Amino acid sequence: MNCMAIESPDGVIVVDCGITFPREDRGVDIIHPVFDYLEDRADALLGIVITHGHEDHIGALPYLLERVPAPVYAPPYALALIKERMREFSSLPPIDLVATTPRKKFDLGHYTVEPLRVTHSIPDATALAIATPGGMVIHTGDFKLEDDPLDGEGYDIERFQELGDAGVSLLLSDSTNIDVPGRAGGEREVADNLRKLIAKKKQRVVVGIFPSNAFRLSTLVEIAAATGRRVCYLGRSVQTHARIAEHLNRLGARPDLLVPPERAREVPRGQLLVIASGTQAEPMSALGRLSRGEHPKLNLEAGDAVVFSSRTIPGNELSVWDLYCAFERRGMDVHYSGSDPGIHVSGHAGREEQSRMIAWTKPRSFIPVHGTFHHLNQHARLAKQLGVSDVLVIENGQTAVVDTEGVMPGSNVTVGRVHIDDGEEVPAEILRERAVMSEVGVILVSVGLDREGRLKGAVGLATRGVTVDPETDIAEAVRAVEGAVREVQGRGVGASALDGVRDAARRAARRFFAHGQRRPLVVVSTTVG
Repeated sequence: MNCMAIESPDGVIVVDCGITFPREDRGVDIIHPVFDYLEDRADALLGIVITHGHEDHIGALPYLLERVPAPVYAPPYALALIKERMREFSSLPPIDLVATTPRKKFDLGHYTVEPLRVTHSIPDATALAIATPGGMVIHTGDFKLEDDPLDGEGYDIERFQELGDAGVSLLLSDSTNIDVPGRAGGEREVADNLRKLIAKKKQRVVVGIFPSNAFRLSTLVEIAAATGRRVCYLGRSVQTHARIAEHLNRLGARPDLLVPPERAREVPRGQLLVIASGTQAEPMSALGRLSRGEHPKLNLEAGDAVVFSSRTIPGNELSVWDLYCAFERRGMDVHYSGSDPGIHVSGHAGREEQSRMIAWTKPRSFIPVHGTFHHLNQHARLAKQLGVSDVLVIENGQTAVVDTEGVMPGSNVTVGRVHIDDGEEVPAEILRERAVMSEVGVILVSVGLDREGRLKGAVGLATRGVTVDPETDIAEAVRAVEGAVREVQGRGVGASALDGVRDAARRAARRFFAHGQRRPLVVVSTTVG
């Protein structure tokens, strides 16, 4: 959920505004940051500057803009994705959307921002050189140093070195791959390896990718043409990125190769290349449904090949292995980075590339960004080894103060997570209830009372997801609840009296079904009559 505020007496600018995805199934689609800090400074917000178009850098923009309207500055590819997302939010006020260009400076109040070209796993990725009252600040965004990129748009080493010679007060640099000793590798190598692999296949080939990697999309279209195959895009995100990439001339226009999903079954098996989303084993994704034989447009057969040209995001390992196994069980030939190391490369700089960025910019002070505390800490150590003495590691909610003397820790601010379910915020209490229900179940209790507030008839009790002995537990639980209700009955049927009855019934049911510290959720309803 990359979202950073840079603040001075002249105002606030925001760098990126992303989302993350839940690791636990609580009926939540996405998670975005708590924006209290920025809402409190709404009048001072000068603009939001985007480094590139990945969801963890742009996905939360509509949620912020609903609360705090501000102009958005982004590279063309990211801007096209932002426009797509904003169409889904009818409540958004009019927002100025401005395309940025590498080396073309623009002013936000007293800040001057200069985007700088870097290579990454999405087109138009940029670093930012920001002239602030505290000095020159460089934010690398997500980057790697690819010497021979497929689109010919390499990183701007000359400008980084110029800024370093002029004096950089603070470098904020991507730490994601600090544990990778060398370099990330290039898309051209991946293209060669995918071409060799696909050329050997005699039946259908399905390639799972991160759809935002337009370089990989373009590569696969070229491979399809070279190997006599038609191309079918499966998955909404793949179709969206293919449409945007083609509109921005990032994808070779080959309408003669494209097959709509509705006609994929008509193409002979050996002549079809499918590009699909869902590499992280999302259940309703194209790959997830293909693995179960449930996709409405295409059914794979034994002998077809499934190629995962992707990495597994930490936390998804078990689910992704289940996906591999589901395809293998059905007789498909599965390839992934473990079996074929050359079919994917990371978009993030390895340790060698991170070292080069520090050497070029020669920062007075250094703060690592992006990654876990381990990654930040290791990147800080690298900077110190390379001669940067003023190094600070901060995490979410911590601030840093930059002035002419260096960088120092500031005060903590409010941060947090907002969970979104079908476009609506899910309150923390609802999330807790869902967690309890999924872990220990729910008990439903109904209590009938007469007009004096006395128990009328037997208590009703049902369980869902709770371990019970149906012969004895339900009857004994009913007696326990009835006993608890009788102790507080007879106080009328006012709101306070009914609350007391419900509370007594709830406590009795929870105690009866408790297993150590694990207590199920209890829902009590009362009827009077």
